[in-house]
Amino acid sequence: MQLAVLAVGQMRGMDEAPLYQNYAKRIAQSGRQIGFDGLHLTEIKEHASASTKLLTLLDSHQGLIVLLDEGGENWTSRQFADRLAAWRDDGRGDALFVIGPADGFDAALKARGHITLSLGKMTWPHMLTRIMLAEQLWRAVSILSGHPYHRD
Repeated sequence: MQLAVLAVGQMRGMDEAPLYQNYAKRIAQSGRQIGFDGLHLTEIKEHASASTKLLTLLDSHQGLIVLLDEGGENWTSRQFADRLAAWRDDGRGDALFVIGPADGFDAALKARGHITLSLGKMTWPHMLTRIMLAEQLWRAVSILSGHPYHRD
């Protein structure tokens, strides 16, 4: 199962980029052993046509679409890991995690998502959201592979 992030905004030149890349590298190294193929990133420039580009990309995606939004479901890290494992085992295809525009997802974009997930009730900057998502994906991989990173 390929794990991917589709994000509005670009991380190039940002101080946060190496931290995101560190988690992506960990996922690539440990995830293959348990059926997860890395963490792939696609970025869309933040501008007026970003929602249109998102719609086009979501319409072409064949797998699971998870929208990140503060109004989404709240899961524990272990619940998240269990969901990833279930999606993998059920053959749900690739999982695409979408970080939308600054003003959130419009109705057309919300209609494309299979699940809406929250990383908490607070609003987070997009760059931190990417890092938090990457960390939680790494944590899920570590839980599923028996790595001691996560402690309940």
